[in-house]
Amino acid sequence: MNSQARTTASKHADNAHIIHGDAIRELPKLREHSIHLIYIDPPFNTGKKMSYNKVKTTQDAHGDRVGYNNAKYRTEPVSHISYNDNIDNYVPFITERIQLAYPLLTRNGSMFIHVDYREVHYLKVEIDKIFGRENFINEIIWSYDYGARSQKKWSCKHDSILWYAVDNSNYVYNYHEIDRIPYMSPMLVGAEKAARGKTPTDVWWHSIVGTNSKERGAGQGYPTQKPLAILERIVRVHSNEGDTVLDFFAGSGTTGVAAIKHNRKTILIDVNAQAIEVARHRITHAQ
Repeated sequence: MNSQARTTASKHADNAHIIHGDAIRELPKLREHSIHLIYIDPPFNTGKKMSYNKVKTTQDAHGDRVGYNNAKYRTEPVSHISYNDNIDNYVPFITERIQLAYPLLTRNGSMFIHVDYREVHYLKVEIDKIFGRENFINEIIWSYDYGARSQKKWSCKHDSILWYAVDNSNYVYNYHEIDRIPYMSPMLVGAEKAARGKTPTDVWWHSIVGTNSKERGAGQGYPTQKPLAILERIVRVHSNEGDTVLDFFAGSGTTGVAAIKHNRKTILIDVNAQAIEVARHRITHAQ
């Protein structure tokens, strides 16, 4: 590592507080009204075992895998990450932690809760009780188009992200920081608008993290890794430089990477030791 890289890594480490532990125990240790933005991507309670095997491929005439032009490759296991996505009393499990996190938010702070379509309706009712129903601002739908198609129902290809503010009349919303996306019918809006693009609505179309992508590699194949672009959008629009961003279901550390990239501080908490290891590595090497 050269001197510039060492300096960058040291700066990132200074701005990131990564904690291995259960949020139930760790959240009460944090200072009240010190967090400007919270994003969490808790387990979805699918009832499945979530796992990912990371392998390294090397060209080898006697390898076990055939690639482009019939070239053969040898595969070697590098790591295995897994957890059981099955939680008894799921809604109380999540809301108990949100209740502890709520006092940590600043007066103009926001919380984003990224959840599965099966649980979002039950969770919203309980989270309304914590923030007040009037402080629910948006349900953002993250829609993606990847994976198998059901032949028995409309294929489920979206997650829900609930946005709550501490005060619905005073929250951070940096409209000028919203990234622009192409118009679906540019010929209807004129050349100038088409070139500028439009701001997204509450439905965000974005691919998942590709299986063989560089981004997936940075997260070491963490099973529930979310796209960095989604987190960067939330961080840029809903916090300011120098603010502190908390994620107490940190997973692969994507929230922390987005915060560091945009000159925020971050606190990451996760009970999974493998997640903490991945998050530390990603924060250190964030560009």
